Amino acid sequence: MNENILGGQSGMWTVVYIAQSRQEMEKIEKALCEQGVLVKIKKIGKNNDDNGLYEILVPKSEVDDAYIILTSITF
Repeated sequence: MNENILGGQSGMWTVVYIAQSRQEMEKIEKALCEQGVLVKIKKIGKNNDDNGLYEILVPKSEVDDAYIILTSITF
Protein backbone atom coordinates (compact mmCIF):
# COMPACT_ATOMS: atom_id res chain seq x y z
CA MET A 1 0.00 0.00 0.00
CA ASN A 2 1.14 3.53 -0.72
CA GLU A 3 1.69 5.78 2.24
CA ASN A 4 1.06 9.48 1.75
CA ILE A 5 3.00 12.18 3.54
CA LEU A 6 0.22 12.59 6.08
CA GLY A 7 0.67 9.05 7.30
CA GLY A 8 -1.98 6.66 6.17
CA GLN A 9 -3.17 5.03 3.03
CA SER A 10 -3.17 7.32 0.04
CA GLY A 11 -6.61 8.24 -1.11
CA MET A 12 -8.21 8.28 2.33
CA TRP A 13 -8.00 12.09 2.64
CA THR A 14 -9.27 14.64 0.12
CA VAL A 15 -8.32 18.28 -0.32
CA VAL A 16 -11.50 20.33 0.03
CA TYR A 17 -9.97 23.80 0.12
CA ILE A 18 -6.69 25.65 -0.35
CA ALA A 19 -6.40 28.54 2.09
CA GLN A 20 -4.42 31.61 1.05
CA SER A 21 -3.18 32.43 4.57
CA ARG A 22 -2.76 30.94 8.01
CA GLN A 23 -5.63 33.09 9.30
CA GLU A 24 -7.99 31.75 6.62
CA MET A 25 -6.84 28.17 7.28
CA GLU A 26 -7.47 28.50 11.01
CA LYS A 27 -10.96 29.91 10.44
CA ILE A 28 -11.89 27.03 8.16
CA GLU A 29 -10.29 24.41 10.39
CA LYS A 30 -12.24 25.73 13.39
CA ALA A 31 -15.56 25.73 11.51
CA LEU A 32 -15.07 22.16 10.29
CA CYS A 33 -13.93 20.86 13.68
CA GLU A 34 -16.86 22.52 15.47
CA GLN A 35 -19.18 20.50 13.22
CA GLY A 36 -17.36 17.26 13.99
CA VAL A 37 -15.42 16.93 10.73
CA LEU A 38 -11.91 15.49 11.00
CA VAL A 39 -9.34 17.85 9.50
CA LYS A 40 -5.69 17.63 8.47
CA ILE A 41 -3.66 20.62 7.33
CA LYS A 42 -0.77 20.49 4.89
CA LYS A 43 1.34 23.58 4.24
CA ILE A 44 2.22 23.98 0.58
CA GLY A 45 5.69 25.27 -0.16
CA LYS A 46 8.69 25.75 2.02
CA ASN A 47 8.09 29.17 3.58
CA ASN A 48 9.13 29.25 7.21
CA ASP A 49 6.72 32.05 8.05
CA ASP A 50 2.93 31.88 8.31
CA ASN A 51 2.38 33.20 4.79
CA GLY A 52 1.67 30.79 2.01
CA LEU A 53 -0.90 28.22 1.02
CA TYR A 54 -2.46 25.51 3.15
CA GLU A 55 -4.31 22.44 1.92
CA ILE A 56 -7.30 21.54 4.05
CA LEU A 57 -8.00 17.83 3.90
CA VAL A 58 -10.89 15.75 5.23
CA PRO A 59 -11.63 12.02 5.08
CA LYS A 60 -13.32 10.98 1.83
CA SER A 61 -16.40 9.97 3.80
CA GLU A 62 -16.81 13.54 5.11
CA VAL A 63 -16.28 15.51 1.88
CA ASP A 64 -19.96 16.28 1.32
CA ASP A 65 -20.40 17.53 4.88
CA ALA A 66 -17.24 19.63 4.59
CA TYR A 67 -18.47 21.32 1.41
CA ILE A 68 -21.76 22.23 3.04
CA ILE A 69 -19.89 23.77 5.98
CA LEU A 70 -17.47 25.59 3.66
CA THR A 71 -20.34 27.28 1.83
CA SER A 72 -21.61 28.73 5.12
CA ILE A 73 -18.31 30.37 6.10
CA THR A 74 -18.06 34.11 5.47
CA PHE A 75 -14.69 35.69 4.84
